[in-house]
Amino acid sequence: MACNMRGVACAAFFLSLTWTASARVKATIDHNTGESATPAFKFERVPSPVKNNAASGAKVKLIVGEASSDSGGTAALTDGKLPQEQDQPNANFFFATDTDGGRFLVDLGRAMDIAQVNTYSWHTGSRAPQVYNLFVSDGSARNFNPEPDANTDPANCGWTLMITVDSRSKYGNGGGQYGVSITDSSGSLGKVRYLLFDSIPTEDDDAWGNTFFSEVNVIAKK
Repeated sequence: MACNMRGVACAAFFLSLTWTASARVKATIDHNTGESATPAFKFERVPSPVKNNAASGAKVKLIVGEASSDSGGTAALTDGKLPQEQDQPNANFFFATDTDGGRFLVDLGRAMDIAQVNTYSWHTGSRAPQVYNLFVSDGSARNFNPEPDANTDPANCGWTLMITVDSRSKYGNGGGQYGVSITDSSGSLGKVRYLLFDSIPTEDDDAWGNTFFSEVNVIAKK
């Protein structure tokens, strides 16, 4: 089945293709607003970002889409440097204005047992929420394609959909600071080398719906 992953409608189909432990995978979402949104990114349930994590030395590559020239590029995703205010473009990664999201790849360098994938964002408006499909792979499949284009179903080329994240479902489309922590009740998300983030705009009422991603953390299982 061919499917363009730019639409959330595709997510329901791909959910059926997740690995057997998928029923235990969950996304915990927290939202800070007002004075609770600070450069410390402290949340009620989601861990704060940490500098030393499995993604710190990872290779990050844009696979589909166009990065905004105002953003800090893909380096901003794993550099351990957090925005100091709610609208600081060069401290975040985001896709170009009036584009339909895209995909970026995080290569950890080797397959490892991971416990958490945590993503963070911060903006004044509709660029704050996070909407994405997270695909993962250890890279061992014979047909593995590390760079599936926008019209390629990753599930047909060695990837597994771990989870679909949509923080709008709980907090709407408003601004603020978002933390998402993806975990499994077993304590392990499995052995992963590659993480493919398929980012979808939070709204299409105007040209500014692409998430301001502040940081991506991958926490190895101890």
